Parts: sequence; structure tokens; C-alpha cells
Amino acid sequence: MSEAGPTTTLSHPTTDLLEPSRARAWSDAVRGLLLRDLRVLRRELPAFLTRTVMQPLLFVFVFAYLFPRIGQGIGGGAGEEFATILVPGLVAVAVIFQGIIAVALPLSNEFGGTKEIEDRIMAPVPVSTVAVEKILFGALQSVAAGVLVLPMVVAIPTTPIALEVTSLPLLLAVVVLSALLSGALGLALGTYVSPRQIGLMFSVVVLPLTFLGAVYYPWTALEAVPWLQWLVLLNPLVYVSEGLRAAITPSIPTMAPAVVLVALAVSTGLLALIGLRGFVRRTVG
Repeated sequence: MSEAGPTTTLSHPTTDLLEPSRARAWSDAVRGLLLRDLRVLRRELPAFLTRTVMQPLLFVFVFAYLFPRIGQGIGGGAGEEFATILVPGLVAVAVIFQGIIAVALPLSNEFGGTKEIEDRIMAPVPVSTVAVEKILFGALQSVAAGVLVLPMVVAIPTTPIALEVTSLPLLLAVVVLSALLSGALGLALGTYVSPRQIGLMFSVVVLPLTFLGAVYYPWTALEAVPWLQWLVLLNPLVYVSEGLRAAITPSIPTMAPAVVLVALAVSTGLLALIGLRGFVRRTVG
């Protein structure tokens, strides 16, 4: 009769290191994809600058520079207030549309024409990682677009603009959430819109986003049309515009900053979920 010896528990260091290894592999893959996209963007820098500044430049030139000089539009103190209202709105447009142009349009073409997306999903990471990189890349371009557009739309108007950063944490939170929202929106549109429907997307999505996005007026001004004031809350651009106004133009009445931050976070999460599901469905399904 043999006597059983003491039980020895073997440790598995590979199991302990599995999660950190996966996280490191994931971050390395995302960094590699980002560096690849940034290199491509550097070669296309003139196109990036043109598509970023053209619309805000024309709008601020006509409404905040040309109209006051020829005696048209809003004058006097109201003109000064309009210029102040306009600046964060135009920056918001640049931020949001950069995500659409930088993510949605190329992604739609990759799915429908070039099939370049098939090379990306060969990376040894989950397919969703490629989609996350798309969001991050769009977010980086959106931040760059905002930084580029802001001094331009501040310098052009002929009337003074009252800008003041009262809370740096609020400004940073709005910028980060808005940029991620832009990337998530671009991913969602890019996975569900085919290249043949790009023109329709601009008619059905882009134009309503712009004119009903509190770009040229604060959201509080819509109190005169209550049904529209509540309807535009479905437009994510409203929260970007109002968040930037709350952060850099405190003299303009805006939506409560806490409401803006919650709405930006929720909108980003919903659009990212929709985009990730659509991306996985189109690449794996």
C-alpha cells in the first residue's frame, strides 16, 4: 500500500501572461495600423488641408467678413454676437465632417471597390481591432481639423469675437469626446453606405446635420420652435457645437455642459457599437 505524497500545485506562467500579451499585441497592431494610415495621410496632406478648411473658410468669409463690409446681414452688436456664435459652430462642423470624410468615404470604397480592407483584416488580431483603429484615426484627424480651423475662423471676421476658456478640463473633454464621436459616426456610415449611395448620403445625412446642428445659432435659440428644439437632439452635431460654445464662448447661452458631455458619450458609444457590428458583419459575415 503506497502512501500518497503531498499534492503539488503547478503554476502556469503562460496563463498569467496571456492577458498582458493579448493587450500588448492589440496595442501594437493598432499602433502599426495608425502609423500606416498616418504615412498615407502625409502623402495626401494637400487634399487633407483643402477639404478641412474650404467650407469653414468660405462661410466665415462671406457671413463674418464680407457681409459686414457691404452692409448686409447682421450689424452692430448683434453682428459681434453672431461672429462669436459662428466660431465654435464652424469648428464643430470641421471636427464632425472630418470623421465622415476620413473614415466613411474610404471605408465605403474599400468594401465596395478596392477590397483593400481584406489586407487589413489579415492582421493577427480580432477584426473589431481594425474598426477601432478606424475610429481612432478619424478622431486624430478631427482634432487636427479643429486645431487648424479655429485660428482661421477667429482671424477672418471683421467684428470682435469673445472667446474665453473658462474650464480647461471641460474643453479637453469636449474635444476628445467630439473627435471620438466623429470617428464613430464615420465608421457607422462607412459600413452601411455603399459607394453608389455616397451622393445620397450627403443629401440625406450631411446637409441636415449641418443646418440642424446648432452651427449657426445656439440650441437655446430654438425655444421659439419647441418641436424642432427637441427634434434636433437626435443630431450629434448639436452636442459638439454646444459643447464647444460652453467651453470657449461662455457669453453665449448654451446647453448645460453636464448634459452635453453625457450626450456626447452616449452618442459615441451607440455609433461605435453600430459601426463595429456593421464592420464585423461585412468582413466576416
